[in-house]
Amino acid sequence: MLSAVHEGRADTPVRSSEAAGRSVRSPLDRFAAILPPDRILMRPVELAAYESDGLTAFRTRPLAVVVPETADEVIAIVRLCHELKLPFVARGSGTSLSGGSLPIAEGIVIALNRLNRILKLNPQQRIAVVEPGVINTQVTTAAAPFGLHYAPDPSSQSICTIGGNVAFNSGGAHCLKYGMTANHILGIKAVLGTGEVVEWGGGSRERLGPDWCGLFTGNEGLFGIALEITLQLLPKAECFHTVLAGYRTLEQAGDAVSAVIASGLLPGAIEIMDALALEAAVAAVHAEYPPGCEAVLIVELEGPREVVAIERERLDAILAASAPVEMRPARDAEERFAIWKGRKSAFSAVGRLSPDFIVQDGVVPRRKLGEALRRIAEMARESNIRVANVFHAGDGNLHPLILFDGREEGALHRAESLAGRILKMCVEMGGSITGEHGIGVEKRECLPDMFTADEIDCMQRLRAAFDPLGIANPGKMFPGKEAPALSHVGLHPLEKAGLISRE
Repeated sequence: MLSAVHEGRADTPVRSSEAAGRSVRSPLDRFAAILPPDRILMRPVELAAYESDGLTAFRTRPLAVVVPETADEVIAIVRLCHELKLPFVARGSGTSLSGGSLPIAEGIVIALNRLNRILKLNPQQRIAVVEPGVINTQVTTAAAPFGLHYAPDPSSQSICTIGGNVAFNSGGAHCLKYGMTANHILGIKAVLGTGEVVEWGGGSRERLGPDWCGLFTGNEGLFGIALEITLQLLPKAECFHTVLAGYRTLEQAGDAVSAVIASGLLPGAIEIMDALALEAAVAAVHAEYPPGCEAVLIVELEGPREVVAIERERLDAILAASAPVEMRPARDAEERFAIWKGRKSAFSAVGRLSPDFIVQDGVVPRRKLGEALRRIAEMARESNIRVANVFHAGDGNLHPLILFDGREEGALHRAESLAGRILKMCVEMGGSITGEHGIGVEKRECLPDMFTADEIDCMQRLRAAFDPLGIANPGKMFPGKEAPALSHVGLHPLEKAGLISRE
């Protein structure tokens, strides 16, 4: 669990690729048969931007970065990597918060940003076929003239790519009603770690046999690279009812979520922000929230006008009974936009309150939300560390933001110890160590907290079926000493805290 904004530490050296580069200089030259020289990056200044993803406290310099522009070029690159047994990491916008697109020192980065075309948009079939480098919001922008939209909406949707969303099965504020990325993938064309090209699914949900698209989605780059993704598009909601409610305590807000879910209502989204997150959002985008509140709850109904009209009466009654300090229904589209602007900016806005912070990602059962929030607050006080809570409350996906100053000796260690305690709490409550950020390198040593040795072995054998050489994004997800980046920083802070073990 590491800083999402820290610019690197003096005690976290970047491995030089010079010696390794000399030993594979000739194999790297073979990429010149696939790409022109200006799309093969090898100079340190060119590689600097690719040394980490959103988890910037871990950095590794790759041997090279290759920049394909077509699916055929990606296929040729992967086949050459397989021939050379050269590790590779596929990368889109680099917004992963778990080190999922962290480079491999002995390998290459395949940058997919130029594969950014929407290949097909069929409003009658309600599908879009896109390349992996297409930005999430661009799909909805293209579909909007036809009254359609793409439902998964991660907070980074204005910059994250569909390929990255597939790799990590991204969610978003509206995943409560509409599901995660996997629920909207109809077809995938991919190149596996072996260089084999496969095509699964198509333009319809009617299919026979195994759900290969579901298996591939969320593989964190360990199987290969998606080249074309067929997305399901949905009709835009006719009507919205968005309510912002303020509460005196975070636990009250969590209990209100449980009450909404228990009522049988299925809102499009239910989100919570605590006082620190509110402070950051106000500073960043001048959002307006009820004064004197420790938390705000955002609940949004959407659908046909007649249905929303009935459901809003039930929702307003449930929220009124939860003893809020104030309730603010959005009166128009502008007020609705302002509410969501504050929420969507929360992650980046917290950077105004602290030079560094850990973006945590865990899940607890919804009925235990109030208890989980209370325990996080207690652990934060015990650790003397500020924690801002922003999360998808509707499905119990917590995103506590743990604030620290990496310039202070031991600050990162203390923050990571708290992050580890929060993850263990999630598992103890019957939840998960990740909801949508994935395992990457950040949580790979925590995997045994959730799965048995036999279950992890099954996962590894499945991975080997797609990539027997283990060259596709090696060192991610699974426990062990495979990740080169981790070896540079010595003992992982969670190990120092006695919260994980490599044994």
